[in-house]
Amino acid sequence: MKQPILLLLLFCGIISTSQNLVHNPSFEDFYDCPRDMSLFHRNVKNWTNPNNGTTDYFNSCSDKMGFQNFNGYQKARTGNAYAGIYIYFKKNYREYVQGSLKSTLKRGNKYQVKFHISLAENSRYALKELGIMMTSKKANFKSNTNINAKLIAKHHPSLAFRPTFSKEFYDNDKEWIEVSFTYTAEGFENYFAIGNFNTNSNTKKSKARQTKYESFSYYYIDDVSIEPLEKEDIKEIEENIEEPIIKVNEVYTFKNVLFEFDKAELLDVSKEELNQLYNHLSKNSNLSIEIYGHTDNVGLDKRNKELSKQRAKSVADYLISQGLNVSKIKSFGFGSSQPISDNETEEGRQLNRRVEFKLIE
Repeated sequence: MKQPILLLLLFCGIISTSQNLVHNPSFEDFYDCPRDMSLFHRNVKNWTNPNNGTTDYFNSCSDKMGFQNFNGYQKARTGNAYAGIYIYFKKNYREYVQGSLKSTLKRGNKYQVKFHISLAENSRYALKELGIMMTSKKANFKSNTNINAKLIAKHHPSLAFRPTFSKEFYDNDKEWIEVSFTYTAEGFENYFAIGNFNTNSNTKKSKARQTKYESFSYYYIDDVSIEPLEKEDIKEIEENIEEPIIKVNEVYTFKNVLFEFDKAELLDVSKEELNQLYNHLSKNSNLSIEIYGHTDNVGLDKRNKELSKQRAKSVADYLISQGLNVSKIKSFGFGSSQPISDNETEEGRQLNRRVEFKLIE
């Protein structure tokens, strides 16, 4: 009787094994320990931002961005890491997490989508509706406001939107809440994004608590899974990195050129974006480039000006080290003199801390 029992156990083991198609589902694999805000995009392996929002990454390796952080306290549901997103904020500002799938979803097949959220303690509002946007290619919207996925899906055959609904508001700031639903695939899905795709006026919210902070809703997110309801053969997707379209004489903000607090050394995660820019410059030898460094208004003006110059020069030096002719590049530092947002909130200061570039013929 021993052999049949063993075979039965092996068969049950095969059936019960989950087939999560999400790469790096609990955000454990990363390049740099997050020493400051906004270190999610391209720092967490296989994850990006689908818009210009600045999603946060939390990991127990960090003192500032660990389980005790700027928006409250929460342990990771599993492992040592999770993400954090503003899903309701003034002027329709939104953050999302964008993940990649191990294989393209099969048309007509049903999949169980799950992720876990926890309301941050400093949030004033709790929400009851989130959504998932499925795409064939990696989304890269240039705005930092809500993505109107419902409208776009009506006109774009390779984008689908699925809202989630809950009878109760997601107001638990102590425990993780599971959000789960069944999704029927169209057959093009390689990427997905999770967040709030509604405008502020169309967002159903409930006041979770009195707070001294601004009117916002911020959620931690962990353990994302998309699993076929029936077992599938997985064919790995080969990711094609598309070269970005960069116009001459237009100022662009680097999305992932990042530094630790009060330092000017490039983090490793910054190099992928800079390598893409260098490749563009090497193919267009008629172009020159200017780099602009900016800070928020925290600290002394003299130090901010110096730091912005150092950071811009670090970017220039890296491009030169890759082979760019030194005569083709200039760098400038403006300190806090050219803000693009107010400096009264952390979110505004975060937007003001940036490095920009402009291509010149």
